[in-house]
Amino acid sequence: MVDARSPATVGSDVKVAARDLTIRYGSHVALKDVTLDIRENEIFGIIGPANSGKTSFLRALNRMDAFTTGMSVEGDIEFAGHNIRTIKNLYALRKRIGVVFPLPVGLPLSIYDNVALSPRLSGTKKREDLDVIVERCLRRAALWDEVKDRLKSLGSLLSGGQQQRLTIARALSQDPDLLLLDEFSIAVDPVTTMRIEDVLKELKQEVTIVLVTNLVQQARRLADRTAFFLMSECVEIAETEAFFDGRVKDQRSIDYVEGRFG
Repeated sequence: MVDARSPATVGSDVKVAARDLTIRYGSHVALKDVTLDIRENEIFGIIGPANSGKTSFLRALNRMDAFTTGMSVEGDIEFAGHNIRTIKNLYALRKRIGVVFPLPVGLPLSIYDNVALSPRLSGTKKREDLDVIVERCLRRAALWDEVKDRLKSLGSLLSGGQQQRLTIARALSQDPDLLLLDEFSIAVDPVTTMRIEDVLKELKQEVTIVLVTNLVQQARRLADRTAFFLMSECVEIAETEAFFDGRVKDQRSIDYVEGRFG
């Protein structure tokens, strides 16, 4: 087991702390003995080849194991000082943790109602209050100017890149403290990807972001620190630029970012 806590986290506010985290699907070990800290208001990147445990880590952060057949989680995860494994109100937890999946998950609702759904479920009923929330979230997702004149149109009629930004706006409508992004750019064109990346750079002033990506250059552009997962283990964690200029301890990390495998 590699203890992936960085000395740089000493004295910093820690938003997420994973301790001896092991994730299984039946008898298969997806992630083994991971210990790491994620700072408040940073973009924390996770890179590594397929089936290295990256998405499983995100699932554990959002307690998706509660709805995933055969998935079991051992160890502790603290979020904002609370052990999420002992939290009984999963709705309250997920309200604070937004998730954006690889492919846009559009609801069969209008653009407006996609964003307004979570606030409504939380008790916001006044139209003027919802209007403010919808506009703010669409602006934060860099989508407002493109859709402000057709908010009653179905969100599913938007382009793929617009739907992904709508997904981000919907996640932000919860006012999350933590935003999890799992390969958000798989179905998005390069121009839209760069727009979303610009949005994420601004959002980290307000939200802690965990970014899982197979694109090492995307991690380099966005992440403050990066963890390298390989074969169900966290090999190491370092300042992102350290991976690209050879200042990491494990040769496998250098080999991966330089494209020698993966």
